[in-house]
Amino acid sequence: MSFDPSAAARPGSGVFGLPTSVEDAGVILIPVPFDATTSYGSGAADGPRAILEASRQVDLFDLETGRPYQAGIVMLDESEEIRAWNAAAHAAAAKVIAAGGVIPCDLVLEAAAMRVDALCAAVNERVGAIAEDAIGRGRIVGTVGGDHATPLGAIAAHARAWPGLGVLHLDAHADLRHAYEGFSFSHASIMNHVAGLPGVSRIVQVGIRDLSEEEHQAIAESGGRIVTFFDAALQAERFAGATFASQLARIVDALPHDVYLSYDIDGLDPSLCPHTGTPVPGGLSFAEACALTAAVARSGRRIVGFDLCEVAPGPDGDGWDGNVGARLLYKMIGWTLKSR
Repeated sequence: MSFDPSAAARPGSGVFGLPTSVEDAGVILIPVPFDATTSYGSGAADGPRAILEASRQVDLFDLETGRPYQAGIVMLDESEEIRAWNAAAHAAAAKVIAAGGVIPCDLVLEAAAMRVDALCAAVNERVGAIAEDAIGRGRIVGTVGGDHATPLGAIAAHARAWPGLGVLHLDAHADLRHAYEGFSFSHASIMNHVAGLPGVSRIVQVGIRDLSEEEHQAIAESGGRIVTFFDAALQAERFAGATFASQLARIVDALPHDVYLSYDIDGLDPSLCPHTGTPVPGGLSFAEACALTAAVARSGRRIVGFDLCEVAPGPDGDGWDGNVGARLLYKMIGWTLKSR
C-alpha cells in the first residue's frame, strides 16, 4: 500500500505516522526514558512516548522546510533496560533528594548517589554508542529525552565526529553546576560536562533565566567559551526597541560553522510546557524557538545533530506538552535537513 502524506496516520505507525524502517531512515531518533535526577517534577521519562503519540497529528508538509518526512524519519524502540535503570535510579535518588542532597559522612546517602551516577553513566554509554553507530552510517541523529542529562553521550559522539562544533543550548537553566544534590550526572550539570568535551569549541546559551552564582561565575570565567544570552537582557533590549531579528543575528554570529542543538523544552514559555520538571516564567515563544532554529540554517551553518528534552505529559494524560514537543521536533528535523 502506498504512503499518503496527507492522510491520517495509521494505528501503530511510526513517529509522525511514517512507515519508515531503520534501514531506510535518514534521521534516527533515540528515545531515552530516563529522568532519575529530576529535582522538582518528574515525568520526562515518558516524554518520548508522549511525543511519539502526538507526532501522528503533525501535518507532514511544512511551509518553511518543505517535506522533511521524505528523508525518512524513524524513532527507535525504547530500551526496556534503560527503563529499568530509570526505576532503579529513581529509588536510589529518592533518598538523596528527600535529604536535600548528600550529607557529608552519611555513607547511605553517598552510596545512593554513587548508584545513581553509575546508572547515569550506563545511560550515557548506551546512548553514545547508538548515536556513534548511526552517525558512522551517515544518519542524522536526534536524542529525545528524558531529562536533560540524557543526551550527554550523544553530544560526545557528535563532538568526536565534528570536532570544533558549537552547542546551541536553549534552556531556562544554565546547567553548569559541577554536581547537584550529590549527582555528578544531574540534569543541572550537563553543560558543565559538555564544556569539558575536547570537540566542543563553544556553548551558546539562549533563554537562561534561572542560575546559581557558581554558574554565573563559570560563564564569566570561561574566556568566551560559554556565551550566554540571558532572557532578562534579551527582553530588556526588546522593551527598548531592539528587534528579535537583530538579536538572532548576534546569537548566530557567536556560533561556529558546525552546530549541535540542545533544546530543553523549559527554555520556552511555560504555558507551552506546563508539566515540564522545572518550569520558569519567561522564555521564548514557539515562533521564536522556531525562528532561532531557522536562523542557524539560514546563516549557512550546518546543524549536525540535536536533542529535545524535558517534555513531560500531564498526569491525567494531557497531551499538550507532547503536542508542542512533537511540533518543535519536526521543525528541528526540517531545519537540520535544510542546513545540509
